[in-house]
Amino acid sequence: MFWQDKQIRIRYVVLFITILMLAIILKVFYIQVFQYKKLNSLASDLWSRNLPITSDRGKILDRNGKVLADNITTTSLYLVPNQIVNKEEVAKKLSEILNVSYEDMLKHVSKKTSLERVHPEGRQLSFEVADQINALNYDGVYLLKESKRYYPYGNLLSQTLGFVGIDNQGLAGLELKYNDYLTGVNGSIKYYSDAKGNKLSKAQEYINSVSGLDLTLTIDLDLQQAVERELDNAVLKYNPDSALALAMDPNTGEILAISSR
Repeated sequence: MFWQDKQIRIRYVVLFITILMLAIILKVFYIQVFQYKKLNSLASDLWSRNLPITSDRGKILDRNGKVLADNITTTSLYLVPNQIVNKEEVAKKLSEILNVSYEDMLKHVSKKTSLERVHPEGRQLSFEVADQINALNYDGVYLLKESKRYYPYGNLLSQTLGFVGIDNQGLAGLELKYNDYLTGVNGSIKYYSDAKGNKLSKAQEYINSVSGLDLTLTIDLDLQQAVERELDNAVLKYNPDSALALAMDPNTGEILAISSR
């Protein structure tokens, strides 16, 4: 009787272990086959980092293809605090070059984040300043391309063209009205690091940025310059409360020049 009870218990234990092992195998199979993409993406997010590369805005052109709003390439400063070895030395050197306080820069290099953008002091740097920072050759200090809006003719047609913010987003005028079309798609440099932020030897991945769409106006630059010049003369001579000039093609309704004072 005792022997039979012992045999039954052994069978139950074997059955339980068999069911448990089968459940584990099925779970592993489910994870490997059905959840692979999700888990792989989550894992990649943990050890991959992206250094942003800003795209160029689309150009704004007159009816003859002359550029009214263009882009120039500048450089911005990014930090990966975990890769910076001597934080005090790096903060001191960068504060001297950027002409900011040591305390503020030390906060940037000591921040508990995977990527720190030095804003606004490190945005849209001149080539001379960028060269000084690059010559330091510090780990964790990166200089990345950034696009800056440039208006070749200064204030010409400025009330119509509008302007953009420091992040190249349209804030007024045509820059705001057609912002979704003018805005491009940013690229990135993807690199890989361990839990402490140390760079791994795995090759970097470069993703190209895509420029925004160009916008062609009905404006004629030569006529626009003439209109604005005559408006300036009228204001200087007659000192009016305001002055407005509009040149239009009567056959099509196209606006060829527009300005006000």
